[in-house]
Amino acid sequence: MLFTELNFWVFFACVMLAYVVLPHKAQNRMLLVASYVFYGAWDWRFLGLILLSTVVDFVVAQHIDRQDDQVKRRQLLWVSVAFNLGMLGFFKYFGFFADSFATLLGGFGYHPDPFMLSIVLPVGISFYTFQTLSYSIDIYRRDLKPTKDFLNFALFVAFFPQLVAGPIERARNLLPNIEMPRILSWDDFRRGVVLCLIGMIKKVVIADGIAHTVNSVYANPDPSRIDILLATWLFAIQIYCDFSGYTDIARGIAKMLGFQLMRNFTQPYFATNPQEFWRRWHISLSTWLRDYLYISLGGNRGSRWMTYRNLMATMTLGGLWHGAAWNFVAWGVYQGALLSVHRAIAGKRTQDSVLERSSLFGWIGKIFAIAAFFQVICYGWLLFRATSFAQIADFTARLLGLVPAPSGLSMTSPPFAALLGIAILLFWDIFTERTRDVEFYTRWSTLTRAGLYAVMIYLLAFGATTNTSTFIYFQF
Repeated sequence: MLFTELNFWVFFACVMLAYVVLPHKAQNRMLLVASYVFYGAWDWRFLGLILLSTVVDFVVAQHIDRQDDQVKRRQLLWVSVAFNLGMLGFFKYFGFFADSFATLLGGFGYHPDPFMLSIVLPVGISFYTFQTLSYSIDIYRRDLKPTKDFLNFALFVAFFPQLVAGPIERARNLLPNIEMPRILSWDDFRRGVVLCLIGMIKKVVIADGIAHTVNSVYANPDPSRIDILLATWLFAIQIYCDFSGYTDIARGIAKMLGFQLMRNFTQPYFATNPQEFWRRWHISLSTWLRDYLYISLGGNRGSRWMTYRNLMATMTLGGLWHGAAWNFVAWGVYQGALLSVHRAIAGKRTQDSVLERSSLFGWIGKIFAIAAFFQVICYGWLLFRATSFAQIADFTARLLGLVPAPSGLSMTSPPFAALLGIAILLFWDIFTERTRDVEFYTRWSTLTRAGLYAVMIYLLAFGATTNTSTFIYFQF
């Protein structure tokens, strides 16, 4: 079930009707069943994997907590790490590495008979394995006490709003929300509906609206420089609206149920450097990589070169997390290089020490820095979106004028509704950035808010494209 499909909202209406009449414990049990129904609707065979992951990490965490011997605690942790990463590696990367190895042997004149399994990637596996793995690590670090209620833990793993594409919640945040009675309020319900509306506009009006334009250029064997530039700008908007749109809907649904999920995006394209960008983009993943990988590798506690090594390793693996393809690895290497170069140049200086917000020149400088860094980020998105290294090399050469390319614009035009949605989203994000409040609209008068809701509903009703697609991050 997709959030953008009518059958999901029928499913959610049934869940909500049962939810409001049940006591707390029964709510949790019903939500667990609903979450398994939601996940099983993709493919019922995947239910065995998520249940197995739940059982393993629940049992391992209990034993880690009861064990005082540090060596045995570490051994138990490695059971969780090996199981989760082994399961993720098999289903997500077996075919990729097998194919890459066969290609490598082919370069030396060997042509082995390929042995390839037809493996279906379970939806959401990258998200829930990281979520359960963080639970085991937190127990091992004594940052958290394990829950004694298996069914509550199972709901933490399978909670349907954020199950298949995040945000990657931490047990210390979500489990207390599950274990304590929740208070439903009309105000939270209304705010949840607004979040869902924003997310739907981002997805079906903007992201799906401009997808055809982006695809037409990346499928064109002979695009012009301006085609590539505009398509990559549009893809930056597409992937942001697609992924943050999912998160908005997930947070909105959870809010209506009395849960508070973390924000996953805070206006990332207003960043002026790579460090700030990763504090704003896919926050649940970037903080996961920081807390459980970068710090475990040593973080910035060693020499400068060790720090750069840790940054490169973390972001390269972060790129590979996104998908079993070399262009994702290249994107991760690119992001690691950006972070390393920024750290080498900027050191520990803060953004505000370079750009003084209070002055006119400071604001002009900040706008210029945002626009300049957006181009840097967009080249990364070219690496991310490209279908092969050959296309990356060709598009890069065309952008730099190193190879001849057609002149003029040949790409298909995005629909007007998508362009209008982009303009409205820009002003929305500017308001959010200026006020530092994602719910700034709640301070408006009732009449003004009614007008806002009417515009949002109108844009969604008449601007939604009929060519809707699955969320981009479902493939990860």
